[in-house]
Amino acid sequence: MPEGVVPGTAKDLKIGKYVMIDDEPCKVVEMQVSAPGKHGAAKMRITGIGIFDGSKYTLMKPSDGDIEVPTVERKIAQVVSIGNDVAQLMDPTTYEMYELKIPEELKGQVEAGKEVELLEAIGKRLMQKVR
Repeated sequence: MPEGVVPGTAKDLKIGKYVMIDDEPCKVVEMQVSAPGKHGAAKMRITGIGIFDGSKYTLMKPSDGDIEVPTVERKIAQVVSIGNDVAQLMDPTTYEMYELKIPEELKGQVEAGKEVELLEAIGKRLMQKVR
């Protein structure tokens, strides 16, 4: 199991929670549950949108099947400088410096000295909004 991922059960999932589908952390947007049959547990069809790539993923599991749940953290970082489509950021608690690509919808809003909100999971980061 990758770092930042914990085990879970499919029946514990809810819309808006996170799940690993095809090794990509996804936000659950739709769930369909079939009735239990004569030969086993109810089946679940879980549809999720990838946090980092925006792609649609589908997972079929029995309701009592094991799943992987990513640990998704919301963090704040300060913009140190901007170059092309990349922002240099600093974590205000650990003073760690790193670079992130600026998403299309945030271009023009990200400026040096401002703070941005990030999503972090499985070692990847995504800039969400400017504070």
